[in-house]
Amino acid sequence: MSARVRAAVALAAAVLVVAAPTARAGRPVTLASEDGTPLAGQLYEAASRPAPGVVLIHMLGRSRADFDGLAGDLQRAGLTALALDLRGHGSSGGAATPSAAMVADVRAAIDWLAARPGVRPDALALVGASLGANLALLAGAEHPAVRGMALLSPSLDYRGIRLDPALMKKAGARAILLVASTEDPYALRTIRDLTAASPIARQQWLSGAEAHGTRLLAADPALGPELVDWARRTLIF
Repeated sequence: MSARVRAAVALAAAVLVVAAPTARAGRPVTLASEDGTPLAGQLYEAASRPAPGVVLIHMLGRSRADFDGLAGDLQRAGLTALALDLRGHGSSGGAATPSAAMVADVRAAIDWLAARPGVRPDALALVGASLGANLALLAGAEHPAVRGMALLSPSLDYRGIRLDPALMKKAGARAILLVASTEDPYALRTIRDLTAASPIARQQWLSGAEAHGTRLLAADPALGPELVDWARRTLIF
């Protein structure tokens, strides 16, 4: 092999090494909420499509970047993930104050993901953290495309975004995973009340790590794999 050919091969290998992390990082996308507010997201497409889809919803004051690790894990597990910036957060437009309009943001993300040709519209799940957990249950409890919701550190009332325990009945047979730290008394109370109102048993993950919302993903290394496994069990059949 000549020196010129060896150099070309080395350059190609270097390009591949650089390009691989970019592919795993997903790509930015834009969509619109029901009132026209522009929303930003990061799309992590599964290699084999059509694939089930998961919408990831962050905490108040945070952004879609909080889900980079989990989204990549879902992608590698054969699911397409959409990490959403709620209005007023990250690269999205609108006001950041918690409001019912954010429920519409999540519904818009569900509809957008379900409409993609590489996504199975009958196999979607939501993962929400803190404020995002409340929004996930409110948007997904009766949405026909949603098969399951994982709620990290939900609250019965998050700055006016209230969860009526009756939503657990409206969710019907949809899979619901309730997650909280054992050091988070309000989230634990919320899980207790939601579980008591549910007509069927709901899976729980109670972590000994002292953290809230997406911070639990860093504080409890077992939680991320559990969420991926839950999503696969819920959506791949």
